[in-house]
Amino acid sequence: MTTAAVGSPRTYQVRTYGCQMNVHDSERISGLLEQAGYVRLAEADDNPDVVVFNTCAVRENADNRLYGNLGHLRPVKDRHPGMQIAVGGCLAQKDRGDIVRKAPWVDVVFGTHNIGSLPVLLERARHNTAAEVEILESLDVFPSTLPTRRESTYAGWVSISVGCNNTCTFCIVPALRGKEKDRRPGDVLAEVRALVAEGVLEVTLLGQNVNSYGVEFGDRYAFGKLLRATGEIDGLERVRFTSPHPKDFTDDVIAAMAETPNVCHSLHMPLQSGSDDVLKAMRRSYRSERYLGIIDKVRAAMPDAAITTDIIVGFPGETEADFQHTLDVVRAARFSSAFTFQYSKRPGTPAATMPDQLPKQVVQERYERLIATVEEITWAENKRLVGETVEVLVAVGEGRKDERTGRLSGRARDGRLVHFATGATGQPGATGQPGASSQPGAIRPGDIVHTTITYAAPHHLNADGAPLAHRRTRAGDAAEAGRAPRTPGVVLGLPTVGVPAAPPAPTTGCAAH
Repeated sequence: MTTAAVGSPRTYQVRTYGCQMNVHDSERISGLLEQAGYVRLAEADDNPDVVVFNTCAVRENADNRLYGNLGHLRPVKDRHPGMQIAVGGCLAQKDRGDIVRKAPWVDVVFGTHNIGSLPVLLERARHNTAAEVEILESLDVFPSTLPTRRESTYAGWVSISVGCNNTCTFCIVPALRGKEKDRRPGDVLAEVRALVAEGVLEVTLLGQNVNSYGVEFGDRYAFGKLLRATGEIDGLERVRFTSPHPKDFTDDVIAAMAETPNVCHSLHMPLQSGSDDVLKAMRRSYRSERYLGIIDKVRAAMPDAAITTDIIVGFPGETEADFQHTLDVVRAARFSSAFTFQYSKRPGTPAATMPDQLPKQVVQERYERLIATVEEITWAENKRLVGETVEVLVAVGEGRKDERTGRLSGRARDGRLVHFATGATGQPGATGQPGASSQPGAIRPGDIVHTTITYAAPHHLNADGAPLAHRRTRAGDAAEAGRAPRTPGVVLGLPTVGVPAAPPAPTTGCAAH
């Protein structure tokens, strides 16, 4: 087996682990590679010329998953001369040269601060037939200046900041992503407008600590102002943001959410623990009363708000009484969903060396009780929506059973997952395949439907009657045509692969000078 034929473009795949920041970084990696002349290869094809792993380091199993996947790729690379493997993201920033030591068949290692270097590093490694490891300690260029190949025709990520100034004892992210750096509001809004011009209906504003936005240019109310400014962008129907920190949550943000029509009444706000003692040990600078107070204010301003959270079980020193405080806060907060985690010791964090690390069986038992409590509440909250009419933005790949059941899936404005019947014979599931909209009036990913909820489960809603309304959108048109939005970023003078493009013919005699 040989690599791409001479003169044909090299192919690539990007495999992503971790948070929304990593997902968006992978869109930039794809944009960089395509600007450099690479062609994306479908995930089902196991013969790409370049495989890029964009890694996470937050949880212990991230390491095992990466090295396991690298091991599986080694024989593939042996059968595929010229194939390259690159590892980037938080784990690369943490492990650095250890990756090449543990997996010497890796060609490139790059960090969180120099995503834009990837095409150059690939070419250098190919030319020198040696691994290239480049890890910077501070940001090279702001990632949003890089070209981006968007994964969705209807929803887009927009970074408003990178890095984090907090010092949570369980978290390694600040060490890997660096101190917070904020984009100027005009740059953020320009990117949002560019996405809307491509047909995107929904944007999610991203930051490691999104509501501390403005700290770098001295405006603690900058985030609320930014939310209000998005309301003035014609064609932008939904705005979300993630993740805010309770210590930076101000009343003006709640007012902006309530008063700006396109800002969704959904809030993901990490709790981590309901115990004040554990929060203190975590170095989370709020307490449970402050947290619940924010939720009370949000619900007073937006009674329909859906609030989701993150919770860690088994932090060092957590007692049974501490855990009961967490269950108490969960019951009081009435979350619509919760991401629950067993504490994972991460080398380099203060919590890793704390005394009173809990036995696995204790953590597991508490984790199971937490999940049971969360699901009891989320199911009860979802049942309240049976009989209600919701607006759904149709998505791709949200429901694993959609094709078998004849349903499509999407997200309501409050972020809840809705599986809905289409009311049309032969309407395929929203898998993004050609023909998903071959029938006149068929519902496509990116379209908007209104439908009535008929059934509730802990993690989703069903609407089994025909939709009450269906609006075809430009995002749906783009999905039907197979167009992915692209934002160009700043031209970086990247090396290209394959046959160089012919120079344009001069239009006048002086054009050649």
